[in-house]
Amino acid sequence: MDNGVSAGSTASTSTLGNIALGLTLLAFGIGHTGALSGVTAANSVSLAMYVGGAALFLLGLLEYRGGNGFNGTAFAGLGIFWFTWAKGAGASVSDEAAGTFLVLFAMLALTLTLAASSGLFGQGVYALLTLSLLLLAIAAFADSAGLAKAGGWVAAVSGLLAWYGATAALANWPMALGRSSGRAVAAG
Repeated sequence: MDNGVSAGSTASTSTLGNIALGLTLLAFGIGHTGALSGVTAANSVSLAMYVGGAALFLLGLLEYRGGNGFNGTAFAGLGIFWFTWAKGAGASVSDEAAGTFLVLFAMLALTLTLAASSGLFGQGVYALLTLSLLLLAIAAFADSAGLAKAGGWVAAVSGLLAWYGATAALANWPMALGRSSGRAVAAG
């Protein structure tokens, strides 16, 4: 493979995991913003189930197998989030149940924010995810379309950041904020 990454290595699964996370967050976020006519969060259900859910969970297991506990936790935990969200999308649940679900996974995202070892960049992806889930939870509790849109925009930015991190790792682009870096790392 290119860039000296062997098949099945944690570097390749980290990059693919960040691409999956980024694309899923981007679709989920754009759906909540209402920025594109006719596109809603429900339109991202298939992507969330298979790319964000099943693929991310599998990549998490591969990360664990490769000895990367952080990415294993991040990808498997977020895979569970996306799969569960996709399976429950459109279901008749109370606003309180939906808000509670989002708060619980915001706690996972906060844990990932605090534990991210790749510095400000990696922490930024998970911090924005945390903020997005909290805004969406509050929007569910308060039945606020405005907060849901704000949460969607934050999710979309988080998705773009994760996608950039994966692209930068593949292309050896700089990842450090405010200083040059000789090596690129994935957002985890």
